[in-house]
Amino acid sequence: MDRLDRKILAALQRDARASLQEIGAAVGLSPSPCWARIKKMEEAGVIQGYTVRLDPLALGLGDTVLVMVTLDSHSDNTLEKFGEVLASIPEVVEAHLVSGDYDYLLRVVVKDTRDYERLLREKLYKIKGIRHSRSSFVLRTLKKADLPLGV
Repeated sequence: MDRLDRKILAALQRDARASLQEIGAAVGLSPSPCWARIKKMEEAGVIQGYTVRLDPLALGLGDTVLVMVTLDSHSDNTLEKFGEVLASIPEVVEAHLVSGDYDYLLRVVVKDTRDYERLLREKLYKIKGIRHSRSSFVLRTLKKADLPLGV
């Protein structure tokens, strides 16, 4: 990847719906070579897809909760089953295997504290193998940024 590729990626991060003409103009290329570079990055897996950013509040999902989880066991089977269960819970929008005091960091979106309590009772507390969990409600998001591309 060269500087032009990174400029194209920066333009796509800002607005994935931008036309080839707009992206090309932003990076100094005509649409055809711009399109070739985008296709090459898609095929290489650098560009994994195109999505829409949604406003959680507008959708009634007013609270974000960070949940730190420790498992009883770290066997391959336990980790695989835990991942499968998490994949089936739509409120869990991110799950990270982490180093440190906890095994996983989950990002969960819910309507409110009662909705989170329901999620705990009906789903999270029913997952076998959880030894301990700790929840922190996000009060305010101070930064949410695109990937740093060095352009």
